Parts: sequence; structure tokens; C-alpha cells
Amino acid sequence: MPRTPSSPALLAGLLATAAVAHAIAPKQFDAIVPRSLPGTPRQWTYASGVAELALAVGVAHPRTRRAAALATAAFFVGVFPANVKMAVDARHSSPGVRAATIGRLPLQIPLVLWARSVSRGAAAG
Repeated sequence: MPRTPSSPALLAGLLATAAVAHAIAPKQFDAIVPRSLPGTPRQWTYASGVAELALAVGVAHPRTRRAAALATAAFFVGVFPANVKMAVDARHSSPGVRAATIGRLPLQIPLVLWARSVSRGAAAG
């Protein structure tokens, strides 16, 4: 699969955008934090936003790109339970909302593969 030079920049941009969203609209993220986690949902919302910002910076910098992209892949796997919770919570919502939350679940796979691809590209470069 050919690697595009913009791929790391796009991944860093996605992460940075998500980090800003966590800070600007934390309530929507609080709602999907699994209640089994210790602490408050808001603490997890802000912590995941900080993690996304750190990952964005790491992916953007060539020297740290490989490790940061691997950490990003792990992060995408780690936040999957929040997406499952969102789908479960939407079971009594409108059909459109239910479809969107269920449709979002398999999107984690290409995100993980993208991050791994960026990591491999950094290792080769």
C-alpha cells in the first residue's frame, strides 16, 4: 500500500481536533465514559483530550512519530469501550442515531490500521 506524505500530518490533525473537541464540548464525551472506570467522567474526558494532544504532537514530529503512532493505535483500541457504550446507550434513540452509533464501531479498525501504517512509514524513513 503506497504511503502518502500527508498521512502523518492528517493523523496528527485528527488527534489535535479531537483533543480540542474534548476541551470545548466535554459534556458529550462525559456521556460515553464507561461508569466502571474510577474517578469522574469529566476527569477521563480531559485526560483523553490531553492524551490525544500529546499523541498529535508526537505523530507530527519525525523523531517521535514511530512511537507516537504505535501509541495512537493502542489509544484507538483503548477508547473502543466508549464507542460500545455510546451504541448501547443509543438503543432507545431514533433509528438514525442507533445506526450512526453502531456504524461508528467498525471505524476503529481503519483508525488503528492508519496509525500502524504511519508508524511503519516512520520506521522506514
